[in-house]
Amino acid sequence: MINTPRIQLLTCACLIPTLGFAQSESNSSAQVTSEAADSRAEQVTEIASITTDRGIVTRPGRLTIEPAFSHAHSNSTRVAIEGYTVIPALLVGLINISEIQRDIFVTSLTLKYGITSRLETDIRIPWLRISEDLRERQAFEGTPVDTLRESSGEGLGDVELSARYQLNDGLDGWPYVIGVFRVKAPTGDSPYDVDRRVVEDSEGNPIGTELEQRPTGSGFWSFEPGLSFIYPSDPAVLFGSISYVWTKEKDQGSDNGGRIDPGDVIRLGFGMGFAFNERTSFSLGYDHSIIQRTSFENNSDLFASTFDHIQIGSLSFGLSQRLTPNTNLSLTVSVGVTENAPSSELTLRLPFTL
Repeated sequence: MINTPRIQLLTCACLIPTLGFAQSESNSSAQVTSEAADSRAEQVTEIASITTDRGIVTRPGRLTIEPAFSHAHSNSTRVAIEGYTVIPALLVGLINISEIQRDIFVTSLTLKYGITSRLETDIRIPWLRISEDLRERQAFEGTPVDTLRESSGEGLGDVELSARYQLNDGLDGWPYVIGVFRVKAPTGDSPYDVDRRVVEDSEGNPIGTELEQRPTGSGFWSFEPGLSFIYPSDPAVLFGSISYVWTKEKDQGSDNGGRIDPGDVIRLGFGMGFAFNERTSFSLGYDHSIIQRTSFENNSDLFASTFDHIQIGSLSFGLSQRLTPNTNLSLTVSVGVTENAPSSELTLRLPFTL
């Protein structure tokens, strides 16, 4: 007679390796799935962050160091006319034509750290160098010579602190939704901190004042809550963002206009990107800012800037190349499409993760 308990024991002994192999295969499959999800999230972040600072939050325990350099060039011409028109082709009066060229060089260092799988913080420290040339000529003073004035400035800009929280996992056809809160501190030299000089006309009469050097900061605290959206749609990645910048008013003293309330800013942007292969990505986006009116209060009188709001829009396209598994190189070109936007801006970034 066959011993039944012995057969059961032998059967269990044979099944133990099989169960162990199945468990190992299950863990290996889960690990592969997790690694694939992390790889997909990193690729989405690379594509969405080429032209703008968007992307999925940094993985916990990782530190990303991002040195960057940018150059923005602006060129504008203004015509001021004081006179009257006799006929449509004849103007009697004073015409003042001025041309302003401004170059802004920004070298910055950004540090990003992932606190949890959904939360990251970062700090951005910029260093600015500004050069501005003003060329003007008063046509009816009998001189063919242009008046050229130059000014420049260099120093620490406004330091930015921000926190980003990922609200969902981007599953079931939903986009990734990231909440952002950014604070900008007035660490740079504001227009109210630099010295001024008197501007005189050709006869030596004072006609106004101007800054002796270009400011590198705004002089105000600002707070910016917002949302970012990232929607992977193979082979493309769609992204967008919206935010509101509230700037705290400040008393600059009676000599500087009294109490000043800078206009708040509404920002929005959208775009798309796609990967040519595992190493190279391309992105195209548009960003628009609406700057509201600035108010001045001096001696109980309230004044406002000339324009109700200022529109700043720029079209950007960029290219990113993965140099190593933890290092990327991205180049972005922005072209201004509104009058007050910089004519062109070139940005080079080299983020690497530890």
